[in-house]
Amino acid sequence: MAKRNKQNTDKLHSCIIDAINEKKGNELISLELGSLPNAICQHFIICHADSTTQVAAIAENIEERVQKELNEKAWQKGGYDNSIWVVLDYVDIVVHIFQTEWRQFYKLEDLWADAKRTNFD
Repeated sequence: MAKRNKQNTDKLHSCIIDAINEKKGNELISLELGSLPNAICQHFIICHADSTTQVAAIAENIEERVQKELNEKAWQKGGYDNSIWVVLDYVDIVVHIFQTEWRQFYKLEDLWADAKRTNFD
């Protein structure tokens, strides 16, 4: 799958942020990884929710909104089977939706502490 141009990546980023906010994702952040050595994508978007039902609802809303507004599907996705950590891979942007306790356990944002961080709360 080819990388997008910056304008298309920005549209995708905005659509994902809006979809998460619509379903009340907690502590929503974006990490800009593109300038880091060996970055696997341009952005990680991370949030959490208090229940597996809400985790799944956030992920499903992202997929529906991105499909409807940008006519794109996730390249890869995983975690719907238990909804404690759902990952949606849109190549340039990888979205991580955790159940609260698992976000605290994995501390994913701490692994990328050098990345520029934007908070959306």
